[in-house]
Amino acid sequence: MTYRAIRLEKDAGVATVTLNRPDVLNAISDEMFRELDEVVTEVESDDGVRVVIFTGAGDRAFCAGADIHEMAKKAKEQGIQPDDGPRSNTMWRIAACKKPTIGALNGLAYGGGSVLASSFDIRVGCERTRFRYLAASYGRVNATWILPLQVGWPVAKELLMTARVVEAEEAHGMGLLNHLVSSAELLTKANELAGQIAANDSRMVQGIKQLLIDDVGAQWKAMYDGETEARQTWLTPTPVLEGFKEFLNRKGRSN
Repeated sequence: MTYRAIRLEKDAGVATVTLNRPDVLNAISDEMFRELDEVVTEVESDDGVRVVIFTGAGDRAFCAGADIHEMAKKAKEQGIQPDDGPRSNTMWRIAACKKPTIGALNGLAYGGGSVLASSFDIRVGCERTRFRYLAASYGRVNATWILPLQVGWPVAKELLMTARVVEAEEAHGMGLLNHLVSSAELLTKANELAGQIAANDSRMVQGIKQLLIDDVGAQWKAMYDGETEARQTWLTPTPVLEGFKEFLNRKGRSN
């Protein structure tokens, strides 16, 4: 599939999606929303893709949020108010993507860009990375469903209610960033993590992600029971001689 607002590259089991509107700080236009939705469908259906990295073009922004100029133009010329439903659904599709996702956040992640960044499984930031959950400042609401899972309830309340800037080191300290590296090492670190994940059993990696999603809000015993049921049904263990083949070949088979 051909994309215009994003770029898609695939190499050695890793798909890299680049938001490609650097002239407007990778603001998400209607076209980009559609293409992000489409690229999730593509990578989910491609058995050769084991991990997906998301990053932004340029050296200033990962994503400045929704394209406000486009939204304002529609509101002014056509009387069309933005429908947040499809946009929110795109964020959900990325968060629930069956393939593990890594955000290589090359710059600011503001507004809808902060929601998008929060939707990734793992986030790697650099000295240019900063977050700002802006919705309350312009009379809207978002990220209440995902941010508490990243940073906890009290911190999520603060970030959503104040709409303040969160610099890279603070974001790393609160767990919003898994790793903080220099900008020169950003994609290297993201690809290192992707390679480690891709080297594992993709069925189990995807199963782990699905179990974690299913467990959100569940009681502790229900989480245990869900994992037990999965092992007995749709996540049956790989046979011992296959799963531990490398170890057995290295250490010698047991008599």
